[in-house]
Amino acid sequence: MLSVHGRKPAAVVIEPVAKTLNRLGVSPNAVTIIGAVITTAIVVTLIPAGHLVWAAVLTGLFAAFDMVDGTMARLRGGGTRFGATLDATCDRITDGATFAAITWWLIYSYDAHPSLVAASLVVLIGSQVISYVKARGEASGFAMVGGLIERPERLIIGLVGIGLHGFGVPYAVDVAIWVLAAGSVFTVVQRIAMAWNDPKAMDEAAAPAGTKDAAAHDHSWSVDTKEK
Repeated sequence: MLSVHGRKPAAVVIEPVAKTLNRLGVSPNAVTIIGAVITTAIVVTLIPAGHLVWAAVLTGLFAAFDMVDGTMARLRGGGTRFGATLDATCDRITDGATFAAITWWLIYSYDAHPSLVAASLVVLIGSQVISYVKARGEASGFAMVGGLIERPERLIIGLVGIGLHGFGVPYAVDVAIWVLAAGSVFTVVQRIAMAWNDPKAMDEAAAPAGTKDAAAHDHSWSVDTKEK
């Protein structure tokens, strides 16, 4: 939802930063990589160690790099296919690292109930599946716009949950994980429904380039695109 409705308000802060980096000659791809490396380092270091407030604040700050690189590319006249692929890959890495670190903390520091650990694993898996369904749907020509829990919502709810827990708010992380688990399952179903209801849903799938006999293929090929 926020990826659709939140871009214009965020642009007030993001665009000046993007313009400055462009003037300095920094490439959007460099910003993508730097943001992913720093964010991953923060979550896998601070969250398992129990420094939850700092983890939430710093992760939220450097996760904003995900908006900066895209804005930089747009201001330069448009991004490249490689840039989009790199960005999507880095997003999946940082998402996975964040919720893997939270799951680790739940098990080894929070002494979480097994059901909460299971819910956290649902969020971890769901973060990848939600993005993949969108990417695969768009590669098939479907309009996959929006969703209840996209990457911005996932990060905000998760980071607010661990941050509030760090401040001593009881069950804040529990509520955040359960909300994300339920919302992630809903969003996967929601995006499958988008594909099912698309007018092109029952069209025959196109064969990969260079394939002569489309009927002989198992249609297991895929193209990944960036989630927004």
